[in-house]
Amino acid sequence: MRDKVLLVDDEAHITRNLEKVIPWEMLGLEVAATAKNGVDALALMEKESIQLLLCDIRMPVMDGLELVREVREREFPCDIIMLSGYQDFAYTRTAIQYGVKDYILKPIPYDELTGVIARVMAAQREKAKQQSKENKKLEKIMDLASEKLLYDLMMDYTEFSEGHWLFIHDESHLKMKQFSMILLDFDVSSEHTKDWREWSDKERKLWNFAVSNVLREKLQVEGLQHAVIGMRDGEWCVLIEPADGSEFDYAKVKECADTLLSAVKEHIKLSLNAGIYRGFVEVSNLAKAYRKLQLCMQLTPVHAPVTFYPDAVGQSDQTDQLFWGALGRIIDSVKRGDHESVERECDDLSKQLQCMNDQHISKVEPLLHFFLLHLMRELKEMAVFTKEQEESLWRKLDRRFSIKDLMELIRGVTTAVSDKSMDKKKQSENTMLEAKTYLDRNMFRDISLDETAMHVGLSTSYFSLLFKQTYGVTFIEYITRNRMEKAKELLANTQMSITSIAKEIGYAERRYFTKVFMKYTGDNPSDYRAKHQQGDGE
Repeated sequence: MRDKVLLVDDEAHITRNLEKVIPWEMLGLEVAATAKNGVDALALMEKESIQLLLCDIRMPVMDGLELVREVREREFPCDIIMLSGYQDFAYTRTAIQYGVKDYILKPIPYDELTGVIARVMAAQREKAKQQSKENKKLEKIMDLASEKLLYDLMMDYTEFSEGHWLFIHDESHLKMKQFSMILLDFDVSSEHTKDWREWSDKERKLWNFAVSNVLREKLQVEGLQHAVIGMRDGEWCVLIEPADGSEFDYAKVKECADTLLSAVKEHIKLSLNAGIYRGFVEVSNLAKAYRKLQLCMQLTPVHAPVTFYPDAVGQSDQTDQLFWGALGRIIDSVKRGDHESVERECDDLSKQLQCMNDQHISKVEPLLHFFLLHLMRELKEMAVFTKEQEESLWRKLDRRFSIKDLMELIRGVTTAVSDKSMDKKKQSENTMLEAKTYLDRNMFRDISLDETAMHVGLSTSYFSLLFKQTYGVTFIEYITRNRMEKAKELLANTQMSITSIAKEIGYAERRYFTKVFMKYTGDNPSDYRAKHQQGDGE
């Protein structure tokens, strides 16, 4: 597709000659239209995208300089070459002020004009190419930021609100967004993943990173708007944004899940299970849908790599709901180091078990077994156990045993963690102070959650939890807020350029910094500086 040029001159023979003499096709251009004055030219430019404007200066109704001024005020993205029979410096100076690329005197030297057009269009196309690269880079940055926010939403660390200053990417539409949700996971209790459980932390981190990359690359090849979020060790949540107005397509999402599983098996040599939430999930319901899907994947007998779950996933009988609620509270209490709550919940659970008949007991056993697996994975994220303790627990879980044995093991694990809670709490406080110091010292660069968690020796999921518990905000809220406050200070008190300030506080992309700053303060950086530096002088 060729770029388009508009010829504007009140002398018809001039535009006819330009159409015929200039080798437009060779230049990658086509003449979209001609106009006799500025008013007609503007009307044409309102209807069609023009990349190059050739116009005379002296014309009736609206002259060339007035036309150029209007073009710039309306921000039409085109380059301009002026044609004139008058060698007047005042015209030239005005044309330069409006960003005119060149000024050709009549009678028109067509060979010279052809060279000028070729040079102007080459520069324009190179600029467009660079802009495209920058846009892709910016989109990647914003996509990664969106994934961090989606992780916080899914873990229920932050609440969604349309006006939240961190939602800078399509924030006005985010409330209406919905996703297809695919959860991919290792079945840590199965025979084929026992080797994986024995890998070192470094090996597991590398494999988690590799799986995430394979999933992203495959989804990108498929042309799908997506987010791939590592929820915890060996578990990934894929969110796919549907086309506007489309309905949930069971077969299409299953095909996508099959493709992802095949890609991981081919490139990473690992077999995963996948669960698909049947129906779209809204942003406000991400945390609930994730928990439901995670639970159902563990409790439903899987006869195929991909399993669908209904819209009513999680709406099982009252027994399942009561037990899952109690078990969830036990995990929360363990994470908080609340020994009394752990004991109370375990006592209540035991009493409920004693009142059950055989039919209900048979349904509870897989639930308790899953809970122990879930608890083991959560505690591994918290780095609670030594390698020997962990291996001993896995060996016990690999055996079949009664509900009484399951309950004793739950009590033993939770008590062991609670006994360490005071030391763990003190250690956690020190760890978070170390993390805060590290963040404050490295605020000037693009520091990530993964890097900070690794620096203090924690998994990203447990680090995120501790950070929120300690400082009351998520990692990304903390670091972004501090950067914005530093930017406000630099804008108000220095003459540093906005690009330099963006880099000073860790943003390689000025446009991305501007978007965040506007969302945070309500002003773009230039307006903020003008207001506050003017205020200081009054």
